[in-house]
Amino acid sequence: MKKWTQLTLLTLALAGVSACSNDPGQNNTQANPQSSAAAADKLQTRFVSIATGGASGPYNVIGTSLAELYNKTYGVNSKTQTTGASVENLNLLKQNKVEMAFVMSDSLTEAIQGTGSFKDKIGNVQQIAALYPNYVQIVASKKSGIRSIEDLKGKRIAVGAQNSGVEVNARTLLNGFGISYDDVKVDYLGYAEAADALKGGKLDAAFLTSGIPNSSLMELQQSFDLQLVSINADKVKQIAQNQSYFLPMVIPKGTYGNAEDVQTAAIMNALVVRSDLSEDDVYKLTKTFFDNLGNLANAHQAATDITLEKAQQGLVAPLHPGAKRYYDEVAAP
Repeated sequence: MKKWTQLTLLTLALAGVSACSNDPGQNNTQANPQSSAAAADKLQTRFVSIATGGASGPYNVIGTSLAELYNKTYGVNSKTQTTGASVENLNLLKQNKVEMAFVMSDSLTEAIQGTGSFKDKIGNVQQIAALYPNYVQIVASKKSGIRSIEDLKGKRIAVGAQNSGVEVNARTLLNGFGISYDDVKVDYLGYAEAADALKGGKLDAAFLTSGIPNSSLMELQQSFDLQLVSINADKVKQIAQNQSYFLPMVIPKGTYGNAEDVQTAAIMNALVVRSDLSEDDVYKLTKTFFDNLGNLANAHQAATDITLEKAQQGLVAPLHPGAKRYYDEVAAP
């Protein structure tokens, strides 16, 4: 009887082990074919830090939404870093402190050539896409009498944070109109600081180059008699003969309560990555970006101008192989 009982208990124990080994809830790769698919959705890099710009600017708003998408999709540590924008962002890429950045094409051109704000060429940067146009928005008060860029001579103006993309194009445009920094009183102020200084009467005018509408200008418009300063289109075309990233564009009427379109210049924005990121990772980052353009446009209106069709138009840096792989894939019949 004792031997029979021991045999019975042994049989039951073996049955239990067998049942456990066939438990569908076990983390078994062969029993769960989805695990291999999940592995394919991982990135080789554990970090996707995105250098943006000022906290209130389109770069940071769009970048924050993009970082959230990367976190959710790939489970990586993705976050934005608020900066002085383009020049600082490119230097952060050079120092391997970020993986991705939003920059303006003028600063990107200088970086890869080693000119202007960059003493040496930056070689570890490649482009994912051309994004949306950054409009040069020069603002003053209506009572100032400043109506065109030529009127800025002798005035106190904000030109963006020092060495930012805003400052680069402000300096270049002023020079194109025969105005040097010696001819004006320069303050290096970001969007929000420039808007506050205009409101407080500490500035005559300010450059706020960004996608439209700019949230700092939208807020300023509520309590300030805002005047948009025009930039002659023919002159912009002339400047573009040497600085090809400049485009003549208009700020549409009604953007900031303006009754008519206002002529200005624009520079395409660029999304760039470190060139040492793997082809597979950048392919996935690029695909996720374009698969979620609707979400990014909901975050900021400027992203409505980003399209897959125009993403390779106006590239000023080499295209990363991972981005090229994505474009080739979506273009295939």
